[in-house]
Amino acid sequence: MNQEQGLGAKAQIDFHCLDADNCDGVVKFNLAEICDEDFQAVCPKCHRAYELDAALRDKLMRMLKLVSAIRDAEDILGDSSVAVTVAGAREVKIPYALLLTRLNTLITLNFGEKKVDFHLWIEPSSPDTFR
Repeated sequence: MNQEQGLGAKAQIDFHCLDADNCDGVVKFNLAEICDEDFQAVCPKCHRAYELDAALRDKLMRMLKLVSAIRDAEDILGDSSVAVTVAGAREVKIPYALLLTRLNTLITLNFGEKKVDFHLWIEPSSPDTFR
């Protein structure tokens, strides 16, 4: 199954090149690409190639499934809000769809012996997201 077609959108993931002393590049790839058996991420600046081990690939594939599940539940989430209590004990409701499109999503995973922050960017599924 083509995961990108299943999502109906592009889910991009990126991380800073691990050669931080010599490179300030940001490695980017489509999350659905990790399903390819021979996938490698490559830094656009220093051209360092990154191969994902089985454990990291498994976690990113599960993240892809989570993104897909969120897409599948979009009609439910469109009617959901997160309530935040503010000064004066007032409650402000923030539409869940707004949170999904405006908050930066980070997942911190082990990449070899190093903990790396992966940023996840998901394009809005439709112009009706903020209905």
